[in-house]
Amino acid sequence: MNIKIETKRLILRPVTINDAQGFFEMDSNPKVHEFLGKNPVKSIEQSRSMIDDVLKQYEDFGIGRLAIEKKDTGEFVGWSGLKYERVVRKEFNYYDLGYRLKEEFWGHGYATEAALASLEYGFKDLKLEEISAAAEKKHTASNAILKKIGLIPSGTFQFEGTTCNWYTLKNKFI
Repeated sequence: MNIKIETKRLILRPVTINDAQGFFEMDSNPKVHEFLGKNPVKSIEQSRSMIDDVLKQYEDFGIGRLAIEKKDTGEFVGWSGLKYERVVRKEFNYYDLGYRLKEEFWGHGYATEAALASLEYGFKDLKLEEISAAAEKKHTASNAILKKIGLIPSGTFQFEGTTCNWYTLKNKFI
């Protein structure tokens, strides 16, 4: 996949196996996984496997999560972007907007900035008709971001015994 999205402070680019250390540092933090099933990774091999899944998304669907780097330092911040989701909602597949950041980058607006850039890419460049997202009901920060960037609350659903809020947004450019 050949894509590079630049925002004011960030670069979003395809994930590579060289991101394994950054993924591991992020996903081994129990705080990062508080609303993701409370199951942080325990080995860098698990992070490499996650990267393999992203690379498979690129290959199969021409879309997938993108690594986020700070423009000024090149630091790995986390990931954001779109994914063709086939697991979370058993009743249908959809294009999912997501983001995950290393804890030290929380609270600086990076998730919002990256998510907005991902939405714009999905609607303007990929011409997707609709983008959706989900967040655990108790995850106040993620729910606030999804509302802030314009996704519309569209009910709740259960995923692995947890109540999640569901959000959707239609493409206004087509």
